[in-house]
Amino acid sequence: MGFDVARVRGLYTSLGDGWTYLNSHQIPQVPERVASGVAAAFRTHAQISEVTSQPIAVDQLEAAREAVASLAGVDPDCVVLGPTRQFLAHTLARGLGGFVRRKAGVVLSRADADWLTAPFRSLDGVFSWAEPDLGTGMLPDWQYEKLVDGSTRLVVLSAAHPLLGTVAPVGKIVDKVRARSRAWVLVDATTYAAYRPLRLDEWEADIVMLDLGELGGPQISALIFRDTSMFPRLDRTVPLELPASSLPHGLLGGVPNLVRHLGNLDENAPSVVEAMGEMAKFHKGLFEHLVESLEGLHAVHIVGISGDAAGQDAAFLDRVPRLTFTMEGVPADMVYRRLVDNRLITTVSPADPLLEAMGVTEAGGSITIGLSPFSTYYEVDQLTRVLASLA
Repeated sequence: MGFDVARVRGLYTSLGDGWTYLNSHQIPQVPERVASGVAAAFRTHAQISEVTSQPIAVDQLEAAREAVASLAGVDPDCVVLGPTRQFLAHTLARGLGGFVRRKAGVVLSRADADWLTAPFRSLDGVFSWAEPDLGTGMLPDWQYEKLVDGSTRLVVLSAAHPLLGTVAPVGKIVDKVRARSRAWVLVDATTYAAYRPLRLDEWEADIVMLDLGELGGPQISALIFRDTSMFPRLDRTVPLELPASSLPHGLLGGVPNLVRHLGNLDENAPSVVEAMGEMAKFHKGLFEHLVESLEGLHAVHIVGISGDAAGQDAAFLDRVPRLTFTMEGVPADMVYRRLVDNRLITTVSPADPLLEAMGVTEAGGSITIGLSPFSTYYEVDQLTRVLASLA
């Protein structure tokens, strides 16, 4: 049996309000199981004394760590938890001060937002930049052959662009890094993991970052290390993880339920990896339908897919189900308001270095769409009809 999207919609009580949510990149809908887990954890802490709460906080922290480890297929000791990716990136950058020594090479990507690159620009290294293809938004792997050499100590990139959905060839990039240096590779896998199973053994990256909130979970983020032997290489005066008493206890209580929810996306799947794989198959067809529908509207330009700069094969490149589009002669704010009037929730694309380089600002802004586990063909058709009325 295929992916049962009708059953999946029943896992989200927020879908009964008559709105169509196509903004998973901004505010993912929270599954009922996650909401109940967080509520139960907050109630527990409200009902016990401060003395009793400390061991419970430690238990919840370890349960959350084990849940993330099961999602990523690693040992729980390799998982570090924190409140946000920004916090973890800054903390990691401080801890890398001894590993990335003076004049060591650091390779960043211009496809990534400032919050990911800025912390590592504070290192005392020599910086190189990987450039995305401005026609498609893809990050070519071949350039790392020139960017990485024996002095390189750190490579940072995202597995998928949060607004264009373009997927980076992480495995190929890691192979090129390994062939030329002893550098660590840090991958922000958040956008990728919202739609596909994490198979870190295929990437072989050294550190993977996740924001569980963007997967429909609580506002907790994680760093997943390849091996615990990496920890002694970091500055021990910089604690990677806050003490259990400083982390949000109630939110930690929702992490195990998030992983259970992801595993339940396909009730016939034996594991969360297989369940996410079934969802990915469904999304592949749904996203193709979305692209074909929008390309049928002459006024719509899908960034990185439409036009001569993207090329004829752009629609067939590897992408997760997110995209950004502009409408000829119609400002993005007007498109957004028309969609809201028809109970369709999207977003005006936020500031992004890659979108700006691809000319979105000059086009009057753009609209970003992010599909969810519960998105349907009917919702895509509804979106297309409303946009057709604007064209």
